[in-house]
Amino acid sequence: MPWLEWHKRDDDLKATAKTPYRLLQPIQSLSYGDEDAPNMLIQGDNLEALKALLPYYAGQVKCIFIDPPYNTKSAFEHYDDNLEHAQWLSMMYPRMVLLRELLREDGSIWITLDDNESHYFKVMCDEIFGRRNFINQISVKTKNTAGASGGGEDKRLKKNVETLLVYVKNNNSSSGGFNKFNDVYEEINLFDLIDEMEDEGKSWKYTSVLQSYGDEIDRRVVKTGDGEDITVRKVRGVQRTTVKAIERSSGRSREEIYSDNFERIFSDTNAQTSIRTRIIDEFMELKDDEMLIASYTPRSGRDKGRVVEHFYISPTIRRVIWLKDTAEKKKNYIIKKDKLGTLWTMFNWNNVSKEGGVRLPNGKKPEALIKAVLDLATQPGDLVLDSFLGSGTTAAAAHKMGRRWIGVEIGEQARSHCQPRLSLVVDGDDGGISEQVGWKGGGGFRFYQLGPKVFDDQGRINPEIKFEHLAAHIWFAETGTARSTRAMKSPLLDVHNGTAYYLLYNGILGDQRLAGGNMLTMKVLAGLPKHDGPMVIYGEGTNMTNDRLRSLGIKFKKTPNDIRAR
Repeated sequence: MPWLEWHKRDDDLKATAKTPYRLLQPIQSLSYGDEDAPNMLIQGDNLEALKALLPYYAGQVKCIFIDPPYNTKSAFEHYDDNLEHAQWLSMMYPRMVLLRELLREDGSIWITLDDNESHYFKVMCDEIFGRRNFINQISVKTKNTAGASGGGEDKRLKKNVETLLVYVKNNNSSSGGFNKFNDVYEEINLFDLIDEMEDEGKSWKYTSVLQSYGDEIDRRVVKTGDGEDITVRKVRGVQRTTVKAIERSSGRSREEIYSDNFERIFSDTNAQTSIRTRIIDEFMELKDDEMLIASYTPRSGRDKGRVVEHFYISPTIRRVIWLKDTAEKKKNYIIKKDKLGTLWTMFNWNNVSKEGGVRLPNGKKPEALIKAVLDLATQPGDLVLDSFLGSGTTAAAAHKMGRRWIGVEIGEQARSHCQPRLSLVVDGDDGGISEQVGWKGGGGFRFYQLGPKVFDDQGRINPEIKFEHLAAHIWFAETGTARSTRAMKSPLLDVHNGTAYYLLYNGILGDQRLAGGNMLTMKVLAGLPKHDGPMVIYGEGTNMTNDRLRSLGIKFKKTPNDIRAR
């Protein structure tokens, strides 16, 4: 597969391995809300922050949304968005590598960019994620073209869209990977849509009204292609009319008629389906006042396991399509639901810079955009990550939608923008998507900053490192999986693929002497939790011979010499 070349690319390929592991230090004074809340707001360089998260969250994140600097040659107040092309790619490559490691097998990552770097970035991501794991390129309308300035001096057309690239970690559902996105619909006022179609000379199809089903006169059973039964009832005495006929006879408005008859308004189609073909073969044709109602239970698909009814009408047995299946009645108005595609035009960008109670004049995204992504890609309780948090939009939307979240933001903006905004969310912020999702407040988050390195430049273990920190690092280095963030008070870290992993460190056995509980001896071994199988034991040393260790099924590794950075 082709890949992208840039200055010092080879160094960038090694950047993740060279990035040091650091501790994440909680800042209690900046944390807010419930103390047990799982949400994390991290201040610091996102490359080092992502590396610090790996031992605890590798393979755990369901959805990543990032809005990185666009490299637009513009001077932003809070970002260096004027990086030379190769530098920008150098910044992004190692971060994307780490983000991929944090994703669940069925997880997805969404990246917003404009046309300055999006094409180069896609080639780079095809390499990192694999081209088969690319899902979509979405165009997001951000502003109207009316009122364009420049007087024709600019050679380029005015930009009014941004690009949203979507990748998954594993596009193979049979191996636990990505299956499909949730069904999400764009809501459009029905009557605005009808007027727009009529203005464009297009025909609005949902104009028939079923007034009476009639009475059953026949019942037969036909077979599906799988040999399953389809029960078909034939009714006679069907009465139907049109919206315009009711409008003329009653003098009532179109809106009132659609509202009163919402459940019975339909269109009809001669679309060729296997079920319709089998029914036509059985019944041949219908009279004007007759209708067929076919009932069956699909073996697969969206309606698997539940009874489905199809209606057929007119002499040529046309399929009835109900308005209620593609629209929704809400109080005094009706909205048409169109399944979300790759052109998103439904967001209001007016006053977005003020959303959430903090200002970010350039690059801020509306909470509604994040909601659309999370509706498609997550369920309540899933973990969401944004490592270019900006003003905190992703975390705010995720919090209001009942998702767990981790946000990373560099520099003072984590304190000046993200922390105040997310505190307002906990208190019940009523802006953004709050009304739409019924947000009233609650929850909380812990604030962290990057702390000291786990290992110094000579490879020695930092004396500030506690047992659970080193345990998480070793577990991840050995297994590539995340270890629980809760402290474990046992030298047995866990069992992975039949092998038990132990750590003798920092007096975990209660012996604080240098040559005591951190050394593997027969006496220490006898006190360890038992495992019937191979063992990997980390410690400061051992007085057991290699032959003795092999006979006991033990692979001994010395700290810190044998601890590898993954």
